[in-house]
Amino acid sequence: MKDSELLRYSRQILLPQIDLAGQEALLRSHVAIIGLGGLGSPAALYLASSGVGRLTLVDDDTVELGNLQRQIIHSEKSLGDLKVQSAKERLASINSCTEVQTVDRRLDEQGLIALANETSVIVDCTDNFDTRHLVNIACVETRTPLVSAAAIRFEGQLMIWDPAVPNSPCYACLYPSDQPIEMSCATTGVVAPLVGVMGGLQAMETLKLITGISSDHTGRLTTYDGVFNAWNSFTFKRKPDCGACASPSGCQSDSRSVPGAALCAAPGTLRILAPFKSFQTSKIFFNQNFI
Repeated sequence: MKDSELLRYSRQILLPQIDLAGQEALLRSHVAIIGLGGLGSPAALYLASSGVGRLTLVDDDTVELGNLQRQIIHSEKSLGDLKVQSAKERLASINSCTEVQTVDRRLDEQGLIALANETSVIVDCTDNFDTRHLVNIACVETRTPLVSAAAIRFEGQLMIWDPAVPNSPCYACLYPSDQPIEMSCATTGVVAPLVGVMGGLQAMETLKLITGISSDHTGRLTTYDGVFNAWNSFTFKRKPDCGACASPSGCQSDSRSVPGAALCAAPGTLRILAPFKSFQTSKIFFNQNFI
């Protein structure tokens, strides 16, 4: 490791859970971020500043004025620009040592599988229910860890799929593809700091996966209520008949060590991660359906 890298990442290297070996793993890693909006913005900023060696940014959208309330990687100077290009320029100003690649088109299933095959972790920050399932399928197919989150109103959700954990339930185990729930922040709204909280958590869990720090988030849906500053965690199990991970390749444990469009979209285009309910009723909902 170069002297400049030792200095830049010294505060992380001091942590025994990371140390030199963990920082070197970060420098070697390749993370893909799907969606450079409210969630993807803080996730990308923290992953680049933490020393992830290579980032691939995927988003086909352009920066609009209504994005700037919460999509902090972009600026007024970026209006009209592709989000991936705007994000790339911002990341270069923070850490020029991180290699940033951009994809300014929507990827189909085969494109996502090809991308997942090259990455250490995929961070799902998309705004489309169908795309979330395609990303999940690509991760299960390639046995690539997936960190997925959602945010709307004052409410956030986070889940992780890690093939290194035996019988780890995937996104489709929790939200079957035939049960999409649509909701738009253009009509429902979202408070700006919420996407920072959830996107920051996505970056945190990605760093933990890469550096080998144990986490109990696999097989759990973690929820956050910003009004009451309350966290809840709901356990769910892998579904034997899951269309994504029920095959042998999707449910066996993996001995490998991990080497590797925004929630608030235009009106009428948003599909969120899950059925959002008040968290006082969510516990009953999840207990009945997934535990």
